[in-house]
Amino acid sequence: MTHQTHFRTCNICEAMCGLIITHDETQVISIKPNPDDPLSRGHICPKAVALQDFRSDPDRVTKPLLKVDGVFTEISWDEAFDIAASRLRAVQEAHGRDAVGVYLGNPNAHKFGNLLNLPALMKALGSSNRYSSATADQIPHHVASIHMLGHPMLMPIPDVDRTDFMLILGGNPLVSNGSMMTAPGFGRRMDEIKARGGKVVVIDPRRTETAEKASAHYFIQPEADAVLLLAMIREVFAAGLDRLGPLEGHVEGVDTLRDAVQPFTLDMAAATTGIDANDIRRLAHDFASSPSAVCYARMGASTQSFGGLCQWASYALNLITGNFDSEGGAMFTTPAFDYVGMTSRKGRARTYPERRSRVSGQPLYNGEFPVSVMAEEMETPGDGQIKALLTVAGNPVLTAPNGRRIEAALDDLDFMISVDIHINDTTRHADMILPGTVALEEAVYDMVFHSFAVRNTATYARPVFDPPEGVMQEWELIARLTARLTGANQIGPSPEQVLNAMLPAGYHPDVTVEAMLDAGTAFDLGPLVPNLTERLETHDGQIQLAPQVFLDDLPRLMTHADSRDAQYPFAMIGRRQVRSHNSWTQNSQRLVKGRNRCTVEINFEDAKKLGISDGDDVQISSHVGVVTLPAEITSAMAQGVVSIPQGWGQSGKTMQVAAAGRTVSINDLTDDKRIDPVSGNAAFNGVPVQIELAS
Repeated sequence: MTHQTHFRTCNICEAMCGLIITHDETQVISIKPNPDDPLSRGHICPKAVALQDFRSDPDRVTKPLLKVDGVFTEISWDEAFDIAASRLRAVQEAHGRDAVGVYLGNPNAHKFGNLLNLPALMKALGSSNRYSSATADQIPHHVASIHMLGHPMLMPIPDVDRTDFMLILGGNPLVSNGSMMTAPGFGRRMDEIKARGGKVVVIDPRRTETAEKASAHYFIQPEADAVLLLAMIREVFAAGLDRLGPLEGHVEGVDTLRDAVQPFTLDMAAATTGIDANDIRRLAHDFASSPSAVCYARMGASTQSFGGLCQWASYALNLITGNFDSEGGAMFTTPAFDYVGMTSRKGRARTYPERRSRVSGQPLYNGEFPVSVMAEEMETPGDGQIKALLTVAGNPVLTAPNGRRIEAALDDLDFMISVDIHINDTTRHADMILPGTVALEEAVYDMVFHSFAVRNTATYARPVFDPPEGVMQEWELIARLTARLTGANQIGPSPEQVLNAMLPAGYHPDVTVEAMLDAGTAFDLGPLVPNLTERLETHDGQIQLAPQVFLDDLPRLMTHADSRDAQYPFAMIGRRQVRSHNSWTQNSQRLVKGRNRCTVEINFEDAKKLGISDGDDVQISSHVGVVTLPAEITSAMAQGVVSIPQGWGQSGKTMQVAAAGRTVSINDLTDDKRIDPVSGNAAFNGVPVQIELAS
């Protein structure tokens, strides 16, 4: 067979690593890093090599399945679309349009065909009960951008390749290669910061892989990040180190912010965070005095009870030190596909949050309710109760807070349909499963993550392989379901056609689909450049430094008491792993082989007090659940804090996972009642738990 070479980017995670794939007509020969990719520069992780596993997964669903008498049975596509449309419409006719809920999982963000076609499906359904993985881990970023800059996707990105001082709170980019910051090969980028005389400082309750490599690491108590940032802001003001730089005249609320942070003294912050007051003072001075600096607050700072305040304070620290829209600070991309410009809200009066959820009144942003309220919206009778659910590439039973509550609610639905390639912990409750394509069978252009990248690039690639016989492209599946719901005779243009039509409206009109295909490797569109003032979408065209929604939440932060008590004296946090990315990647043998990585990390001193040794089975309990898993004793954890990785706990049809040993879902312990009330984001971190030897 003839070997062919294919250039594309990996679309499993946000990193967009450039790949060189050698293949024949039927199989992959090799997947290697592309040294000429201007963004990833020859970096890939094990997940990229696993791309080949998803198309040959023995558990993969390749035919539409209908549950008949409790057993999934293969049916034709025409029958599947007819049943899906008629059952969804029947529920809406009986209970109203909001009776159909929709949950969109993480992979949709990487599938530009899905992103282009899902809005039409949402419009056809007409339901306001929409949820996604974004409200589980990133909505505080969008809320900060909405209130301060006017658009949820106008997102500041750390200019890591030129910064002199990087402060990382609750992020582990050495493992993630950036989250809300596409920065593949972050370890090399850290080396480059230090080589030019700069520093990387990590603040985290766990000494992460990034912290190990950083210039300095400080343990912090979970959910105390906002206090630290506000105390640093107060110190910057007190020391006269504040400056707006080129944004002078474009910022409102400096004096309001100065007044608001006065209660957050160094001593108060030290008592709350566990970081010495002198260290906090030095951090503030080093950050403000550096030629350039950037604060990056990510997963641990977002997925907590004060996620909204954390992201606001992070933006504010960058702003008042002249490190916003400035080289080496927090900057804004100018991608070929201008997602912000194409979804502009200029001239449209809006109030935020857009509305509140029916049962507990949680905020809706970006047209989505927090996933933390999805279970109660299925359980609670009344107008707007979810009676049917459509999931697309999502597994909320494992990935949403208190997932087992969601699981119980799924069984009481009148109808459930899942677009997915697996029978997993969520889809096994569905009445119908519609399978689509996987990565190497799809065209790739990362519309979202080019907008979050630390360098402007553009790359497009067509599929490497045809899908299995009878499997249609996932975007086409969505478009055909939409057509069946609306009664349309045909679907619209292909995603490639739409992309090519929209690219000329972006920042780089010379970038076309054909040009990207001809180039092979990615276009290098240059470093980030100042551009914020011309893109602001606030009501008055000014950056809002002190929005009222965040000021109103400060008393809650000031009075926040340590939530640990005698029954649940430990705080639980999650952790990211190199060979994991949410639950669906755990079905690759090459990613789960080796020792069982689903362990609970416990500090040496805590373990000694509890009589726990390395490898002992321990029982972890919270307000909502109990799990048992092996202990991993380490000095990398702060005392009083334990860590369990995300993405495990599969109990469905997962042949590969069985080889990895016993695993549990961290979300059997997370409490869906613990949220950030400003953004609605679930508080996955800082969960009060109890630990004891398993009997």
